[in-house]
Amino acid sequence: MLGTSINPIKPPSSSASWNCYYCSCETRMATLLSSTSSFDYYNHSLHFLFSPSKLHCPRILVSKLPGLRFRVSSPSKSRVFCESKTQEGQIRRCSPLLEEASLPSNGALASDEWKAVPDIWRSSAEKHGDRVAVLDPYHDPPSTMTYKQLEQEILDFTEGLRVIGVNPEEKVALFADNSCRWLVADQGIMAMGAINVVRGSRSAVEELLHIYNHSESVGLVVDNPEFFNRLAGTFSSKATMRFLVLLWGEKACLSSGETHGVPIFSYKEIIELGRESRVAHIDSHDARQGCKYEIIGSDDIATIVYTSGTTGNPKGVMLTHKNLLHQIENLWDVVPTEAGDRFLSMLPTWHVYERACEYFTFTHGIEQVYTTVRNLKDDLRHYQPQYLISVPLVYETLYRGIQKQISTSSTIRKLIAVSFIKVSLAYMEFKRIYEGLYLTRNTEQPSYLASLLDCLWARIIAAILWPLHVLAKKLVYQKIHSAIGISKAGINGGGSLPMHLDKFFEAIGVTVQNGYGLTESSPVVACRRPYCNVIGSIGHPIQHTEFKVVDSETGEVLPPGTRGIVKVRGPQVMKGYYKNPWATKQALDEDGWLDTGDIGWIAPHHLAGRSRRCGGVIVLEGRAKDTIVLSSGENVEPLEIEEAAMRSSLIQQIVVVGQDQRRLAAIIVPNKDEVLQAAKVSSIVDPDAVDLGRDKMTSLLYEELSKWTSECSFQVGPILVVDEPFTIDSGLMTPTMKIRRDQVVAKYKEEIANLYKWDSQN
Repeated sequence: MLGTSINPIKPPSSSASWNCYYCSCETRMATLLSSTSSFDYYNHSLHFLFSPSKLHCPRILVSKLPGLRFRVSSPSKSRVFCESKTQEGQIRRCSPLLEEASLPSNGALASDEWKAVPDIWRSSAEKHGDRVAVLDPYHDPPSTMTYKQLEQEILDFTEGLRVIGVNPEEKVALFADNSCRWLVADQGIMAMGAINVVRGSRSAVEELLHIYNHSESVGLVVDNPEFFNRLAGTFSSKATMRFLVLLWGEKACLSSGETHGVPIFSYKEIIELGRESRVAHIDSHDARQGCKYEIIGSDDIATIVYTSGTTGNPKGVMLTHKNLLHQIENLWDVVPTEAGDRFLSMLPTWHVYERACEYFTFTHGIEQVYTTVRNLKDDLRHYQPQYLISVPLVYETLYRGIQKQISTSSTIRKLIAVSFIKVSLAYMEFKRIYEGLYLTRNTEQPSYLASLLDCLWARIIAAILWPLHVLAKKLVYQKIHSAIGISKAGINGGGSLPMHLDKFFEAIGVTVQNGYGLTESSPVVACRRPYCNVIGSIGHPIQHTEFKVVDSETGEVLPPGTRGIVKVRGPQVMKGYYKNPWATKQALDEDGWLDTGDIGWIAPHHLAGRSRRCGGVIVLEGRAKDTIVLSSGENVEPLEIEEAAMRSSLIQQIVVVGQDQRRLAAIIVPNKDEVLQAAKVSSIVDPDAVDLGRDKMTSLLYEELSKWTSECSFQVGPILVVDEPFTIDSGLMTPTMKIRRDQVVAKYKEEIANLYKWDSQN
């Protein structure tokens, strides 16, 4: 027998200390032997005091962690067992509904009310047990899980984390992308009372290191070995990790020498450890009675999400279980989903917009299919989802794809499609008028007689156009629907939906509901309803949420129809920024109002007329910090110009600049194929040309920009044409595909200065 080695230092937390509870947690010996030679448990170490070459007989292995020891069986079986004696009075924190089977038989802590986010899985498994919950076709191996299987997987992962030494309230970094295993890891961390700190694999290494260290995470759960190999060099020298968990891939693919001293576990090993420990714990009456159980409180922190923001350094937003449960319990008015509805998941699943929507939809028995940007087009056609939760760039991409399909059709088909779309746009315009969904800032109440005549006239015109609109559905729009699915609604968030997209999808019969929220509000605070889909707005506030618009200088509350800074208040508003009380104080006032930093107004209430159903909807017009102040003192909201410019098929991306200058300028990423085609049509180049000179391209883009922005309040002067698109990987876009304006301006600082210098000389 090997001697006992006892570490005299007290464990880091009395609330958890290896909850194996007389269990035999069985896994392959090679797993533990290949992990590392030591396990840093703050100042504790778990040393494997044997060599594989000496395992000729059963041995007992004792660690330096109190109450935990490893027993190695004979080499023919090659197994390692962990055994733990439960100290009397040990605390076990849990999600009460999810883990009700492991609670004491009296069930004193059990309740039908959701206290923590993971509680939703017990309810969903009971209601929708054998229904498919997730389909993940692009990982190896492809995965499909029912609601019962998903619940069990989450329970096993939860217990597996306890077995490897994760304690309640500790932070665990979860750096990974969309997959069913991400969901299991996310919920497993939450369910044991720990706090997950989330980010995707496309973030810069230095940013991930900052998040890991700033959040004081104790361990790392990552997507795959290839991703960790990218982090390893930096993390091994600048971060302290107690453990590493791989969601996908094999440990053998990790770079050698980069994980010295850090135990490594595969996803399957965590699941197996948890499964064995759960069975032993449930079967042992003494183990259950020997613990003190604590339920996770609704005000406990569930996750820390670092803002991806378009400006500045990321701040850690602390979201509680209560914050997220508010979303789960109140989004049905926005998305009245039914059991069996299919959703496509393509946004970063760690982002709170996608995340909260997923939690909500899973409580209603939906089927979620994980896809990627590359596979989105094919998956829309193949899976025909009822709903798509996405961002403006995705709808812009769908729009351009449809427009390109039309433009490359035969002349007669193109003429028919374009004519039908114009008819449908007009039809929907008049339809909004007589339905009372025509947005206006005008606070003056229209007369009843004028309103009656207005609505009557709109009905007559709409009735004339209706047969053509119906014909367009059968001849044109039906084919579009079969290609993109989205039979019930597309939900837009993460950015403003340009008006031309809003109207186009409405015209072809694809419902798009525009919503609004922030990471700091978990995130949804407002969204258009299916029964009140006011084009140009973000809809009414969701339940239990308040809005007000205030003057940016005085803080005075402004009346409906007046532009100002938008503030919100509700149960979904964050607890604060992690370790940043100053920033918290700047964002949240003493009364709980969150300063969104957005400029907007609230639609006035009309008793009659074309806007009678629009009262109370919120309209956003841009970010206060994005406002450009010209040298003349005039304030310009660049979003209006950028949205107008993006209607051109020749412009792929645009950023309007001009702070402290006498006039505006723009940085444009061209759609080169479309620009070349337009140049050929205009006889600027020969029909067989394969390229377009820089000067000719700039001139053509300037004319195009001027055409589309002619009705905007301000016009753009000189333009800078750049070849490199703004991407997430280059750091010029956020994970939700919003352009980082400050980063773009910083990158092209010299070019912008030269542009204005040239402009002043001409």
